[in-house]
Amino acid sequence: MFTRITAIRLVMGVGVLCSGVSLCQEKPAATGNAGTIEFPVIMKQKVEAGKTPVGTKVQAELVMATLVDGKTVPRDAVLSGEVTESVAKTETEPSRLAIRMDSIQWKKGSAPIKAYLTAWFYPINAGPSPDVRYGPADGPMSKTWNGMGTYPGSAASQPFPDTSVTDPQRPTPDTPATSISKHRTLMKDVESARKDDGTVAITCKRFNLKLDKLTTYVMATGDLLARN
Repeated sequence: MFTRITAIRLVMGVGVLCSGVSLCQEKPAATGNAGTIEFPVIMKQKVEAGKTPVGTKVQAELVMATLVDGKTVPRDAVLSGEVTESVAKTETEPSRLAIRMDSIQWKKGSAPIKAYLTAWFYPINAGPSPDVRYGPADGPMSKTWNGMGTYPGSAASQPFPDTSVTDPQRPTPDTPATSISKHRTLMKDVESARKDDGTVAITCKRFNLKLDKLTTYVMATGDLLARN
């Protein structure tokens, strides 16, 4: 009798242990470092690596209400900062661009921040609308990149890249912020790195980095991880 009871207890103990291990292994994936604040923004001016000088003052407009230090910062608040690194691509070196935002202002308040340009952006939702272009689709391609792909080099022929199911990283002109995706994604062929002093720079080995005034880029106070 003693042996049978002991065996039953051992089986029950193993069952509880296995259940505990299973629960421990089913942890949800993290989406970002604790305390990191994301700022989805549209730039108020174009910025191009190697052409926009270091020290250039820049501003960006918040496209979604964001919680900062317990305060709700409304959409259309303005982030202000400067370009801290701007290097054009060469045959041997990648293009590098870094922007630091130091403050955010809105109608009823302001707050100091320390946010950096990241390799993330919010793509435009793909729709059934036809491809709208500003010129012929078969124009010569330049080596200037804005996160969505390349543009024809001619000033009279600059199509915005079309949308597709496989590559939604392509905006259409004058697209309202409400039509952006609910989920951010990494820019194509772009990497980001944090330096020892805490600053962040994005790099691209294929094209020269260029920010436009249509794309919703992501500024952040810390490192961002992929979302499920």
